[in-house]
Amino acid sequence: MSNFAFGTYRISDLNPQHIEALKEAIESGITMIDTSSNYMDGGAERAIALAFREFDDYKRDEIEIVGKFGYIQGTNLLNYKKGLLAIENAQEVVEYNQECYHSISKQFMRDQLTESLKRLEIEKIDCYLVHNPEYYILDALRRDVSKDERLDEMYRRLQEVFVGLEEEVKKGRIGSYGVSSNSFSLPKSSNEFLPYEDLLTLAQNAANIAKNDMHSFTTIELPINILEIDGLRCASWAKKSSLRVLANRPLNAKYKDKMFRLCDCDESKEYYCYFNELMEICDNETLRPMYNLLEELDEVKHKYGWIGDYDVFLFSQIIPHIKKSLEAVDEENIETVLNLIDLYLQEYKKSVSFECSIKTREELKEFFNKCSVSMQECAIRFLMQKDDIDYILVGMRKPAYVHQILSLGE
Repeated sequence: MSNFAFGTYRISDLNPQHIEALKEAIESGITMIDTSSNYMDGGAERAIALAFREFDDYKRDEIEIVGKFGYIQGTNLLNYKKGLLAIENAQEVVEYNQECYHSISKQFMRDQLTESLKRLEIEKIDCYLVHNPEYYILDALRRDVSKDERLDEMYRRLQEVFVGLEEEVKKGRIGSYGVSSNSFSLPKSSNEFLPYEDLLTLAQNAANIAKNDMHSFTTIELPINILEIDGLRCASWAKKSSLRVLANRPLNAKYKDKMFRLCDCDESKEYYCYFNELMEICDNETLRPMYNLLEELDEVKHKYGWIGDYDVFLFSQIIPHIKKSLEAVDEENIETVLNLIDLYLQEYKKSVSFECSIKTREELKEFFNKCSVSMQECAIRFLMQKDDIDYILVGMRKPAYVHQILSLGE
């Protein structure tokens, strides 16, 4: 049966609840925490460090940290554009879009490892993964690079960074390494598929170059869930090759080019209370833009495709609009209004989640029509029954979520 690991994709050191969830998970027996240098612009790693401060060395040593590198985002991206983040060859950087660059060069790996160790307040990361190296493939496809050429270059980049990782194992800064790739879960016929059968050959070649007797490639991570099962072929290969398999995105699944949150959500009981109170406060000329925004949000709360669409809309449209509207509020009343907006947005998200879960149940009834419990429980139990999966990575941003997930393994 698979074990659960704590996924920190949206964990922040600025949220006390996230820190409490991490501590609760450690106290409750979680033995693996998965993170990445780009998660919350380093905030996830800082959160882990804050949680670790509450435990003695013996308890901390029981927890395996799985780190990742590859993304150039946030502060890293700003520094790179300013020339403050050195990468030996600009051709090693994939400029995927304005907000996301990517690199798996040895120099960048070493820089990111150094920064991650500082943020985590540790001297060694147990397992360090190359994070979605297929960004090179995606970019090469846009440039019409032939299949043979793009795969040859992909393998060259991987072997070179594997050499660097073998050297870091020798230095003692990492225990082992591997690859985390969304492309492992695609059909082999897809142009975006990253072939995995040659990874161990590349790793042994890298070990030979680094003058290590054996390679230290131990782990693969990939999306596997009840809707996306192509990754099970990769998991089967990995287990036959004595590798460890980490399954991510157990509850965020893609099906027929649409994303779904596999979770039954309760309807908010407080939404209209906060909505009406906020509407009353905003029913004046000063806050008329906010009043209009609230009306619009109420009308569309059942129209989001999945909860991820709302999250994008929240940060790209709602919050900037709110900030602009609040410029007219005097200092005496701003705190009261902000607190009410915060409560309203919490309940609004619950309402959106509820509406999305109803649509998900209907659209995915072929998968859940025999599910007598929640969708999330069915989805998690599906993975727990797969012998080729060692760990299921689950985001647990509240202590209550920790207990809900761990109870499934009892």
